[in-house]
Amino acid sequence: MSFFRRGPGRVSPAEAARWTADGAAVLLDVRESSEWYAGHAPGAIHLPLSRLAEGASLPDSAAGRPVVVICRSGNRSRQAARILADRGSQAVDVVGGMTAWASEGLPVHDRHGAAGTVA
Repeated sequence: MSFFRRGPGRVSPAEAARWTADGAAVLLDVRESSEWYAGHAPGAIHLPLSRLAEGASLPDSAAGRPVVVICRSGNRSRQAARILADRGSQAVDVVGGMTAWASEGLPVHDRHGAAGTVA
């Protein structure tokens, strides 16, 4: 995970899926609630960028762990990764966000666990 050693970097959806599937990092979705409910990566935790920017802390399940940040297209996640790095967290963001995640055939679930969509 050399990306984490150099400050906020960028990773592909496949790298993000691999790092978070084996528990090496936490996947943090920073989209707004309506986007999250429509579809998110299984196992991701949710904290909107708006709340993070206002000073909200990471959820307990992510505290002290490397964080892979994802949004819809990669813009908000890049901002969130910078905020987290400035606060001392190891953070990277996913290039292309959930749009790229879904395009690569990675799973997307809605709030009920059924097949979701990227909103």
